[in-house]
Amino acid sequence: MDCGEEKEHAPSVIDRYYTRWYRADMKGKPCEDHCILQHSNRLCVVTLAETHPVLQKGRTVKCINYQISTGCSRLNNKVSGKSKRGGQFLTDFAPLCRITCSDETEYTIYSCIRGRLLEVNEAILERPSLLLEKPSTEGYIAVILPKFDESKSITENLLSREDFEIIVSKRGIAQSQPS
Repeated sequence: MDCGEEKEHAPSVIDRYYTRWYRADMKGKPCEDHCILQHSNRLCVVTLAETHPVLQKGRTVKCINYQISTGCSRLNNKVSGKSKRGGQFLTDFAPLCRITCSDETEYTIYSCIRGRLLEVNEAILERPSLLLEKPSTEGYIAVILPKFDESKSITENLLSREDFEIIVSKRGIAQSQPS
């Protein structure tokens, strides 16, 4: 190998075992994009898309709250057994958590898919910076298991990586246009 040649990087675990799906402009809010990492075993990991306002330069996360309402905390989710009984059932637009940035802007993160909540990432409660530093791995939001009979159709309302990149590039063009 020549010294000037660049070594090819092996694909990451995420790129190798997960398919990335996206939901752009969640609930009509510009750039509030979510990413769903779907494993071949049906498990779906909810993360922030790289374009989400929380991940933009200079932002810091003040706190993350899994308390959705007075009677509902995602932290109280308990699953048991091989079939993961007892997990909270989520619809596409079920709130998972609220992220408050140091400038007091608040963002609600949604499940984006229907399924049973298996776990929330408690590590980001103690270290909110994980959300910024490693959004697709240690800084994930939650893990959801879709119903077996719905596991193929859950991606119908989601965007492929290519479709998402087209939307993001159109945003860039629109923002650079003089008004």
